[in-house]
Amino acid sequence: MLGPTSHVDTFARDNLPPFEQWPELLLDGFDYPDYLNAAVELTDRMVERGFGDHTALIGNGRRRTYKELADWTNRIARALVEDYGLKPGNRVLIRSANNPAMVACWLAATKAGAVVVNTMPMLRAGELAKIIDKAEISMALCDTRLMDELVAVAKESRFLSQVIGFDGTANHDAELDRAALNKPVRFDAVLTGRDDVALLGFTSGSTGVPKATMHFHRDLLIIADAYAKEVLAVTPEDVFVGSPPLAFTFGLGGLAIFPLRFGAAATLLEHASPPKMMEIIETYRATICFTAPTAYRAMLAAMDQGKVDLSSLRIAVSAGETLPGPVFEEWTAKTGKPILDGIGATEMLHIFISNRLGEAKPYCTGLPLTGYRAKIVDEQMNELPRGEIGRLAVKGPIGCRYMADERQMEYVRDGWNLTGDSFTQDEDGYFHFAARSDDMIISAGYNIAGPEVEAALLKHEAVLECAVIGVPDEERGHIVQAHVVLTDKAAACDALAKLLQDHVKSLIAPYKYPRSIIFAEALPKTESGKIQRFRLKEDRAA
Repeated sequence: MLGPTSHVDTFARDNLPPFEQWPELLLDGFDYPDYLNAAVELTDRMVERGFGDHTALIGNGRRRTYKELADWTNRIARALVEDYGLKPGNRVLIRSANNPAMVACWLAATKAGAVVVNTMPMLRAGELAKIIDKAEISMALCDTRLMDELVAVAKESRFLSQVIGFDGTANHDAELDRAALNKPVRFDAVLTGRDDVALLGFTSGSTGVPKATMHFHRDLLIIADAYAKEVLAVTPEDVFVGSPPLAFTFGLGGLAIFPLRFGAAATLLEHASPPKMMEIIETYRATICFTAPTAYRAMLAAMDQGKVDLSSLRIAVSAGETLPGPVFEEWTAKTGKPILDGIGATEMLHIFISNRLGEAKPYCTGLPLTGYRAKIVDEQMNELPRGEIGRLAVKGPIGCRYMADERQMEYVRDGWNLTGDSFTQDEDGYFHFAARSDDMIISAGYNIAGPEVEAALLKHEAVLECAVIGVPDEERGHIVQAHVVLTDKAAACDALAKLLQDHVKSLIAPYKYPRSIIFAEALPKTESGKIQRFRLKEDRAA
């Protein structure tokens, strides 16, 4: 059962799913004290351990040591409590691209006992409003370059009352920065319970309706003490680089929690294009890279042209979408370094099945981490024979806890987490990805819900009806393809396709827009009028 709490605002704990709906948690080997603040463990505790002068964060043209990061976050935490009235358990939304200031705000709010919701800069006002309403968020910390969307939400929101700007560059010239600079560098962090919710990771799921996954302080350390320690064998000499947003739990783990837990350094890029990542790898001699297969393809192409030196990398981590066998083979042949595929989920916080150094092989996701168990099951939760395709079920020290959401019982059955992925398991116990079990489209590592794109398209006056599917793409794995039936007043043409694409970009995060638009006279439907998206996929395959 749950341990002690220090939250004055009990909203998060009150909205945990009933305990009988939780998955079984396998906590043997993951022992933490009753009171634990993950942000303190990643900053002040590292200074106490002698890492004060080690580089912690690199970004926006400067390095910050662990001592500087600890002092910086303590000042911000003081400002949040003393000047803005933050109480333990309050939800705080952070809106920013990947930069040191975003990490500092996340750590500071966590030290102050807040429940943090990290969000991407690409989200639009409508998407932010859904998150704010669901989590009843009253305070937002926002890079001043990205204020407009949040200010617009605050004008209409029942909950959001404070939007506080911080400087995402290295100038420290914004409201929150100025308030923090006047504070002492010491802060008595809230003694949160190890089972206090520290993070809400939002995921849209296949329906487009946001779900909030709830993660404890102990969970933030478990992913480092499991995956990063066992698989990556992180040392203080490591330098991390990568493309996933810190708003994704994959990015937060790989580019903040993992390096900070072991005294390593993280390089943060606001625009993590493959060329920019390659430049950073060369400049800072990065050793561990986190990105999707799309970016590794671009790096390989640059290597062919003699434009990049990736010799400093000791490990490439691929996730977000399954790693194609040819990319694995080409990477290992050209670099001589391992590339590790793995699978994780926002519900599970990070990777739980992975290849290992010295054992990695193509077309293979690997084995469960120590402390995790996995199996392949049918719809009745019966374990299937080796080699048969079925649903992936997993359990470990972390599991799905949706905040006040009936979909909890869809994800958790008989104590197991059902990830929405179809896999096989071979005779040696290794797991191999087959397909997504739902309608989620994974493009260049981003999860895109088809219904959300359809809803955006249907708001355009030229669209009568539409259906969105994912179609294979050599560069991105899959792309979003929209099949659109127009109203009588609209005529199909390239200009209208471009107009619809821009329209979607204006309503939802731009990475979700349909890169392919097919104009159709009609959509395949059942007798009851339900659109048969599977037939569109079959026609595309044929």
